[in-house]
Amino acid sequence: MTEQNHDNFAASDEDHIGPDASLLIVDDDGPFLRRLARAMETRGFQVETAESVAEGVAKSKGRPPKYAVVDLRLGDGNGLDVIEAIRQRRDDTRIIVLTGYGNIATAVTAVKLGAVDYLAKPADADDVFAALTQRPGEKAELPENPMSADRVRWEHIQRVYEMCERNVSETARRLNMHRRTLQRILAKRAPK
Repeated sequence: MTEQNHDNFAASDEDHIGPDASLLIVDDDGPFLRRLARAMETRGFQVETAESVAEGVAKSKGRPPKYAVVDLRLGDGNGLDVIEAIRQRRDDTRIIVLTGYGNIATAVTAVKLGAVDYLAKPADADDVFAALTQRPGEKAELPENPMSADRVRWEHIQRVYEMCERNVSETARRLNMHRRTLQRILAKRAPK
């Protein structure tokens, strides 16, 4: 890309972003975090990064961002805590939830807390940028492939797990399933 084309690209991106271009990215996958941060900087964002819930909450309290990309499963807890910390300080932040363990129940919880979109990993920088800058009322494109039966079952288990406030024993009882079987299911990534 030539320098002039890059400048035009950045200028058009800044029109979508607005005057406050602060972006907080919270993800415990270091290489992914650094790649996404560089990609978002080239699109005009002023990026801050955090690799844990504690760091994300601290940065949210110190300088609440206009935009945020938050991974749900972090080494020291749940990214929903970071979303709550952002919302306590700023209610106009556009928050995107990003996770390799995508499920409908967690997406619903994230949206209730104020996330505007939900992307499953691996999402590329273009997907993240489109979600962050999507105008209110714009609809995302429908997926080409519907969920498999295994995925529907997994989503149901996740929904019940969230309804039971992440209590494994209670979830297993409600699903009439052995607790260890449920723990194995919860530890795995979502089926395709």
